[in-house]
Amino acid sequence: MQEFINIERISARQRESSDRVSDFREIYDILGKEDASIQASRCIQCGDPYCHNKCPLHNYIPYWLKSTANMDLDLSFKLSNESNPFPEITGRICPQGRLCEGDCTLNDGHGAITIGNIETFISEEGFKKGLKPEFPGIVTDKKVAIIGSGPAGISAATYLLRAGIEVNMYEKDNRAGGLLTYGIPGFKLDKGVVERRIKWLIDAGMNLYLNRHVGKNITFDEIMSSNDSVFIGIGAQKSRKAKISNENAKNIFMALDYLKSAQKKIFHEEYDQEHDVQGKSVVVIGGGDTAMDCVRTAIRQGAKSVTCLYRRDKHNMPGSKKEFKNARDEGVKFIYNVAPKEIVVNNNNKAIGITMQKTLLGKKDSSGRSSVEIIKGSEFKVDANVVIFALGFTPTKPDFLAANGIDINKWGEIIVDEDYQTTKLGVYAGGDCKRGSDLVVTAAKEGKDAAEKIIKNLI
Repeated sequence: MQEFINIERISARQRESSDRVSDFREIYDILGKEDASIQASRCIQCGDPYCHNKCPLHNYIPYWLKSTANMDLDLSFKLSNESNPFPEITGRICPQGRLCEGDCTLNDGHGAITIGNIETFISEEGFKKGLKPEFPGIVTDKKVAIIGSGPAGISAATYLLRAGIEVNMYEKDNRAGGLLTYGIPGFKLDKGVVERRIKWLIDAGMNLYLNRHVGKNITFDEIMSSNDSVFIGIGAQKSRKAKISNENAKNIFMALDYLKSAQKKIFHEEYDQEHDVQGKSVVVIGGGDTAMDCVRTAIRQGAKSVTCLYRRDKHNMPGSKKEFKNARDEGVKFIYNVAPKEIVVNNNNKAIGITMQKTLLGKKDSSGRSSVEIIKGSEFKVDANVVIFALGFTPTKPDFLAANGIDINKWGEIIVDEDYQTTKLGVYAGGDCKRGSDLVVTAAKEGKDAAEKIIKNLI
């Protein structure tokens, strides 16, 4: 260990941009054994590891780095899967630069440990050896229903199954995975990775019910009456709008609707064909990871041009730096310090452009982010026949919540107590539907914590 002085940081090799824009396959290779071991050996084994503390799941990062450096793969695999319900997924999609790697001690001059790449290596190399997550089987008479099969739901199911509790998962779509399946493009997360993890949960005793939309083709009462507790993990899928003129015109899309259609097309499922952008001039409003997913998807769909418009400067973009770099390398154009004012439409109420206003950054708020000030008289038009809003998400408000005494706050988030229990006894919630749109790893953490509370109250 502590080889950071002699060994420089390297990341997993990625496919050339000219090659990868032609398909939706993952762009990063998996580290080889030797590279993974060498990179892990750079860790200085901090006494108070910032990487562990910054991770929402508090993964045992220094420990599995040490065992990887020593090529004890079985131990690395067990440590990685102990605290994390799906390390092969977080290794691929977590914004490590903002979390574990961002707080690595070696960031000060030497380059952080490539934690995400090594985390992915541990899982994939372990799977090749035949290693799998361990479950005891159903050893209790308790049953817990999970509504929603996204990150929070998968996480809750994992830890309930580890306690020997039967899990019944209800998903409204054709496939399980929620955001992991339909919201995150395949060039970041291959869908076979998600399907493999779901299969292991089914093998462990989970019953998966697809195309079950609570309140439409199955009632909440049906679910409650056949289970001892319920966990709600339905995410936050309502896209925020810009609240500007003509934003409901034709060819104005919400980010998640667009990404979901793109993935359904790849699955050969029925999708909204209006979301096809081949040969079109596409503008995406927003600067986060979802915006990068949209612009990079549009590039792969053969858009004539793709432009990302963001209200602050490049250094204040909220998304992952590597995702921004990937988008830029793939041909996306960026315009900074601009805010949308109005959608420009033709006589058929079809978008033909967007009027933007230039901005200045003002004083910083309590979170440390600079406020945005509009420059009067600075309007200009950006031509486009497709505009996609990627301005974040808020929870939906399904009717079954109010009908069953499950309260929400003014933002539509489900209210829970310190045990993740809602205002209805025996019903729990976690993830984006409880806290608002956030990271996959945060949803995983809340699904895990909620499961532990459910187990404590049931057994």
